Parts: sequence; structure tokens; C-alpha cells
Amino acid sequence: MKVLIVYAHPEPDSLTGTLKDVAVEQLRSDGHEVRVSDLYAMGWKAHADAADFGSVAETNFMLASGEAFENGTLGADIRAEQEKLLWADTVLLHFPLWWFSMPAILKGWVDRVFTCGFAYGAGGTAIPRYGDGTLAGRRAMLVVSVGGREPAYSDRGINGPIEDLLFPIHHGILYYPGMDVLAPFVVHGTIRIDDEGFARIAGELRERLSSLEKDEPIRYRRQAGGDYDRGLRLEPGRETSGATGFGLHIA
Repeated sequence: MKVLIVYAHPEPDSLTGTLKDVAVEQLRSDGHEVRVSDLYAMGWKAHADAADFGSVAETNFMLASGEAFENGTLGADIRAEQEKLLWADTVLLHFPLWWFSMPAILKGWVDRVFTCGFAYGAGGTAIPRYGDGTLAGRRAMLVVSVGGREPAYSDRGINGPIEDLLFPIHHGILYYPGMDVLAPFVVHGTIRIDDEGFARIAGELRERLSSLEKDEPIRYRRQAGGDYDRGLRLEPGRETSGATGFGLHIA
């Protein structure tokens, strides 16, 4: 298996950084090929702008990215990351949860790499989405470090269920261009972890990574699967019993 790890933390000795090292070691020991995009070490430019596109005629920002993708004038750093995604069978995003989302540098990686024509289509570019698309057939998983304790991210937790907080990433970023999304590996209470706790967490991560090829993905509904009307609203009666909110989109 070919695994791309996209890692976002400024401190290599952080819990997130150390768990990334554990993942690389375990995956390679299991015989997998691993590449790492260390965004801070790469000095990744976090904001998308017209300089990403080279010389294009289109002035609409979204369509300009598609034109640049088609004619090969995207920035070299963007093209390199797209090539890594096409190389990979599995993509792991390693990051700390900051302000209920991913760090800005990782969001900037998504903004710049998931261009029109590559990860989505617009206008005359008809690329299927939500379960289909350029990245279909690949698997994706989040490895997320969370400072707060688990009860605060539960069904009645003040921060909201962790599944809901991660839904925009799982469904809107990874599933949208076709990747099968695995349940995340979430570490809570990271500011209170001692050596014994770290050894336990590292062991759990190693065990989880060893089953990556066998894990069942989250059963999100495909856009083209017949569950949605022409307005992309779930048809009445298709929902799983008791499902509400984001849960409506899991079959």
C-alpha cells in the first residue's frame, strides 16, 4: 500500500509530530511505502491566489484554477502535491484540532491542491462528486489531537460531538472528490498525557494502522446513488431510523 501523510504542526516534538513518527515507523514496518508532506517544514504557502495559476485568461478565481490545471500552469508545489495524491492508495491527515477545525496551513493545502478540474468540477467541467471523482478508490483517515477531554466532545458535550466537528473534513473535503473515509483516530486530553498514556496511545495507533486495508469506511451516501433529488436534498423516507443532521447522509 502507498500511503501519503499530510502533517500539520509547527513543533516536531509535539504529540502530533511524535504520533506522525509512530505512524511512519509502523506503516513502513508493515511493508507499506510512505511519503510525508510536512507542511511547516516545507514552508507551505497557506493562501491561494492568482500567483498559483501562471498565465491564464480566465478571471473567475475558481475557473482560473481549472484552466491552470488543464494547461499545466499550476504552481510546481501544487502539482507536486497533486501527484502525491494520485500516487497514494491511502491518505492520512495528521493535525491538532485548533478552533474546532484544522490548522490554517492544512486548510491552505486543501484550498490550493484541491483545484477545479482535479478535485471538483465547475461550469463545463463535469466531474462526479460525493463518492465519485478523481480520488475515488483511495482511502483517507484523520489522526487528530484534541486538547479537551472526551466528554466535552460527546453527544451532550458543550463542544458538540467530535463526529459533527469533523464532518466538514470527512464529507466535504475527503468524500467530495471520491475518497472512502475511515473512522478517525482521535486523541483527547492531549495536554495531560504522561509517558504511560503516550505508550498506550502509540500502541493503539499502531494497531489501528495495521488494519487500514481492512477497515470499513463510513457509509456516506453517494450523490449518484439515487438517494437525493435534483436539488441534492435527501429523498423522504431514505433516512436511517432516528437519524438527524449530518447523520442523514450516512446510509
